[in-house]
Amino acid sequence: RLAVAAVAAVACLGAYAVPAASAATGTEQVVSRGVTIPAFYTPPAELPSADGALVRTEPLPLGLSLPGLDGRPMPGTATRLMYKSTDSTGRPVAVTGAYIEPSARWKGSGSRPLVALASGTMGQGDQCAPSLALQHPLTIGEGTLSIGYDNLAVYRFLAAGAAVVVTDYAGLGTTDRLHTYVNRLDEGHALLDAVRAAHGVAGASVTDGSRVGLYGYSQGGGAAAAAAELQPGYAPDIELAGTYAGAPPADLTEVMKGIDGSALAGALGWSINGFVQSDPSLRAVVDTRTNATGKAALADTSTMCVGDAIFGYGFASSKKWTADGRSLAEIIAGEPKLQAVLAQQRIGTLRPSGPVRLATGVHDDIVPHKQARQLAVDWCRKGGEVTYDALVLPNLGDKILTNHLTPLLTDQGKAVSWLTDRLDGKKATSNCWSMPVQP
Repeated sequence: RLAVAAVAAVACLGAYAVPAASAATGTEQVVSRGVTIPAFYTPPAELPSADGALVRTEPLPLGLSLPGLDGRPMPGTATRLMYKSTDSTGRPVAVTGAYIEPSARWKGSGSRPLVALASGTMGQGDQCAPSLALQHPLTIGEGTLSIGYDNLAVYRFLAAGAAVVVTDYAGLGTTDRLHTYVNRLDEGHALLDAVRAAHGVAGASVTDGSRVGLYGYSQGGGAAAAAAELQPGYAPDIELAGTYAGAPPADLTEVMKGIDGSALAGALGWSINGFVQSDPSLRAVVDTRTNATGKAALADTSTMCVGDAIFGYGFASSKKWTADGRSLAEIIAGEPKLQAVLAQQRIGTLRPSGPVRLATGVHDDIVPHKQARQLAVDWCRKGGEVTYDALVLPNLGDKILTNHLTPLLTDQGKAVSWLTDRLDGKKATSNCWSMPVQP
């Protein structure tokens, strides 16, 4: 089954092979699993005070680019970014990412729009950062494998003439801290601040009048969903024309049950590591509840990308990591402090800003369909403008990622078109009225 999962992941994602990230000049180099992280990703000691303020930029060579007839590169010109955000504890944090100015002309109404794209799960090692994946769609190091599978969505928006800004999230790429995987506040803030940062890039054609859309699937779907909820309070200066949230992990208690024992079981390590990064007081609970095997797995996964995790921990059971042999779900059920941590990460407690399209595969068993559907129900009850799309596809195998990855690919064209229509000023139609009969 491990081989099937690995082949499915690589085949479905359509990666392009290029050399691993090269060393950058500077004194702050970090090597993660054989991949040298450019010095650009090491944050300075002091950060700007304003959220979204640029810390530094540099040209970013796209791994897939061709010269256009007019001399401009196709599909666009990319800039690597570092900008300031605020994490879930209220502390300043440096976040990296990329802005891509498209060569294609925007043919819709209004000025050129901006898509803020939140990548799906890439891992927790700094070499897994989405901005690095734009430069190197396939990165192979000493025991690491990272594939830039969301690059396809980026290029589709660029082809439509929309500018794109991609966030690396807090701690993914930046070498000063661990990535706080599936932390809704960190991810939502980072995505909204990426929009602000894009407006500060030299040569960017986006303006204050540019419509803004959010896009994400899986981890990215959760980040986009969280950002849509957080926008009114955190970024009232940003008006959202639309949000696409595919397979959003809205209820982490249910998502962890889906991940446990699956091909992506290593993501349990990323989740635990991220929670401890945000709340160091959890370290004592984790140390008490894990055995030597579990402690080693947490340390190992902290530098892994998705490919590494599939090969290293595919189909692992959390029972093998715990001191008393109970599953992670069983431990959480009896630990109020851990329940509180997951409850704070619940998406769906706030009304999303602007129209939202929520898509979920009915057989998705990694980011379970039922909890994603419940998010649509929760939003509808709060008066959200929700277009819910249950993707009915064949069951392609339990726990091997295919039921999670296939909707990403089969629905992407529709998702891009839906969001492009919102960027063109076209009105969305909510189908909240149909939720009682929706699968």
